[in-house]
Amino acid sequence: MKDSKTCNTCKTNIVNTEGSTSFSCPSCGKEEIIRCDKCRKISARYTCQSCGYEGP
Repeated sequence: MKDSKTCNTCKTNIVNTEGSTSFSCPSCGKEEIIRCDKCRKISARYTCQSCGYEGP
């Protein structure tokens, strides 16, 4: 388990950051996708490390 959570796209630490979110990969459910508020707002792409799924 990771000590801190970082955005999958920009690698910003999201601990206690308003507007950030985390969820299981919508395709395989194996990886946790972590998104900061900025990347969510600009729809920056992320990739699941397990299955290669790419999302906005």
